[in-house]
Amino acid sequence: MITINEHYLKLQASYLFSDIAKRVATFQKNNPEQDIIKLGIGDVTKGLTPASIKAFHSAVDEMAEDTTFRGYGPEQGYDFLREAIAINDFQSRGADISADEIFVSDGAKCDTGNIQELFSQDIKIAIPDPVYPVYLDTNVMAGRTGTFDDGKYQGLVYLDSTKDNNFVPSLPSENVDLIYLCFPNNPTGSTISKADLKTWVDYAREHKALILFDAAYEAFIRDESLPKSIYEIEGAKEVAIEFRSFSKSAGFTGTRCAYTVVPKECAAYDSAGTKHLLHGLWNRRHCTKFNGVSYPVQRAAEAVYSAEGKTQTKALIDYYMENSAVVCKTMDKLGYDYVGGKNSPYIWIDGQMDSWQFFDMLLNKAGVVCTPGAGFGKCGNGYIRISAFNSHDKVREAMDRLTNALTD
Repeated sequence: MITINEHYLKLQASYLFSDIAKRVATFQKNNPEQDIIKLGIGDVTKGLTPASIKAFHSAVDEMAEDTTFRGYGPEQGYDFLREAIAINDFQSRGADISADEIFVSDGAKCDTGNIQELFSQDIKIAIPDPVYPVYLDTNVMAGRTGTFDDGKYQGLVYLDSTKDNNFVPSLPSENVDLIYLCFPNNPTGSTISKADLKTWVDYAREHKALILFDAAYEAFIRDESLPKSIYEIEGAKEVAIEFRSFSKSAGFTGTRCAYTVVPKECAAYDSAGTKHLLHGLWNRRHCTKFNGVSYPVQRAAEAVYSAEGKTQTKALIDYYMENSAVVCKTMDKLGYDYVGGKNSPYIWIDGQMDSWQFFDMLLNKAGVVCTPGAGFGKCGNGYIRISAFNSHDKVREAMDRLTNALTD
């Protein structure tokens, strides 16, 4: 008989954002007249920039002519995009990353989930708490954890991120093999200094561990002293893989384009202790299971790096960060503690009550959707995440409603 992968049965009943959607749908059904403002899921609301749209249209036209038509492209991405990424995102900041170390994909979410296929079942994994659910759930699916008990999966090392450590976790007290880090952080919006990030790189080098560094929100960093890439840290190319995305910075959530950097010197080991370079292994996995991002989408992504694209993309980011400022100002007036919002589009707020209780109160009293922190891990309970991804008018209205609900 056909049997299932029973590790899937360890997963919690539903994915966080599916649970939110169900609650919102139920509320909307019972209150059809209520206009709901969504500041929960991190989906952008403004369209693609003119530079990207122009490039998109031009590439689509190319696809209509036999002489310029593109069929299967290189699985790793077209050279024109990989070179633009290497020059603008890394070499411009002193990080020695070459174009052939970049793998273009359809999303950082996919890549952070798929990368774990390269590693053995018995590795010791360190995951921040609170955490972006994909890091955790994909390892549960792969069978690297025990059962779920008291808010945590057995067999994992949780890196508590709390108010006491400014939501930047400390090094693990035991040896680990694979470390997930995300800065600016999703969900907390916290950032990490170069000095603190260096301690993680040094740990990984000493313990022959690997860091999976999610930098999907680096474009929102305003403080130039903060690292945008882990490769700004000496030695990181030996022990770190970095993930980035055009989704939030350039509005590609529905267009789908991202990339992963696997440096050629980055390595892992087999059971005999022999070193193996991960670049070739990821390339093999990528070519086997992925047919590449479409040519028009990659041309649209390339346009992000044009002079016009840089100006227009910065305007998009500035727009959302203005929303962050409005949320932060409201929290200051209401006296709520929070982190994020300064170098991140997420504001992590101490709700002073159970996360889902706070979620339900805002939905029912204000018609505003946030994200309950408890959905990101045990350390997230008591917090909510508010996203800056919406229009100025909607965010201002949401903050007015929220103020009335919390001061009623």
